Amino acid sequence: MTLRFGFGNGFQEVDLPEANLLQELHAATPPGGLGGVNGARQALAQPIGTPPLRQIARPGEKVAIISSDITRPMPTAQVMPLILDELYAAGVRKEDITLVLGLGIHRPHSEAERRHLAGERAWQEIAVVDSDPRRVMRLGITQRGTPVDIDTRVAEADRRVCLGNIEYHYFAGYSGGGKAIMPGVSTSAAIENNHRMMVHEQAHAGNLVGNPIREDIEEAAALVGIDFILNVVLDEDKQIVHAVAGDAVQAHRAGCAFLDRMYAVEVPQLADIVLVSQGGAPKDLNLYQTQKALDNARHAVREGGIIILIGSCREGYGEAAFERWARESDIPMQLINRVHEGFELGGHKAAAIAMVLEKAQVFLVSEMTDDQAREIFLQPYPSAQAALDAAFGQLGPHARVIAMPHGGSTLPRPTGEARG
Repeated sequence: MTLRFGFGNGFQEVDLPEANLLQELHAATPPGGLGGVNGARQALAQPIGTPPLRQIARPGEKVAIISSDITRPMPTAQVMPLILDELYAAGVRKEDITLVLGLGIHRPHSEAERRHLAGERAWQEIAVVDSDPRRVMRLGITQRGTPVDIDTRVAEADRRVCLGNIEYHYFAGYSGGGKAIMPGVSTSAAIENNHRMMVHEQAHAGNLVGNPIREDIEEAAALVGIDFILNVVLDEDKQIVHAVAGDAVQAHRAGCAFLDRMYAVEVPQLADIVLVSQGGAPKDLNLYQTQKALDNARHAVREGGIIILIGSCREGYGEAAFERWARESDIPMQLINRVHEGFELGGHKAAAIAMVLEKAQVFLVSEMTDDQAREIFLQPYPSAQAALDAAFGQLGPHARVIAMPHGGSTLPRPTGEARG
């Protein structure tokens, strides 16, 4: 049988005996319900764990709406008119509303980018600003030592409304919820203290219970105080298929459960070999982006198995610190230890790859040079078929295979014997 995997603007194909294929993982059809802006409108009308926003806000109050920066797919412009209508219905004045785009430690936006993110109506009616790590207020310190230093315009607001999209996050479990606050409008010191816990066993995609990063995020968010959230789940085309609103934890959990129904796939048996791709351009533009598929694939492979990562990566590493960490390390464990010594955004991706390498070998099929692949301890191959043939050569002709053609969005969930 032939399997096809997106690779840049084209494909990589492999032939393998059908008897070797355990599973091909795909997202489920979205459960029934309203999608798009109408779905968000319905969520606002039926919030989880709180009254509607129009019953929470009061005339004369200052309201901060916190949403994602341009590196995230949250469709802020689509939902902002709905949020504004709710606030106006509560009697809040336009001049008392500020949309704060949470940068974390990313670069500031241009004016054109802020206008695009906010949407034309919000841009014309309210203030739209980037978060500023130089203007912060300390609201406490979490039990894990994370300083809760928050953008002053958010900290001093009477009401805080957080927007975001929910997808799997490889160490926070899921995006959305309190992540608008931490790391969204926090400082680099806070983010580094939180993110260095990524090496914890429970800090992985799809996990909330005992996940120290998610727990730290929600403790910080509670110290700040979130009055209301609107979170959305997106499909592969970045269209809204579901929305939740209300309490920062209860509504977020409901959104995570919906995401699982779409993108979590039960895996009753771990594979000897996992073939995984991001699905092609633009998701596999560089290794920084393609790593997401690799991290999901590790949940489908057995100890000592092989992951074949298929992605163009025609722009190479895609991030300077990521590349520097790879070049400065002699063995994968150095990358993991380096997170403890001093977290650095970008470098953490190299550590995440090293954590996968503790479990399995990784064969890379890409447009990166062989030397670049080996710098990050990946084994380069010229084609997916060549990599698969080599994997069978190592593990034997009866090796079991799982295919993940959209590995960045499908999360394997081991069940039964596979879990044990």
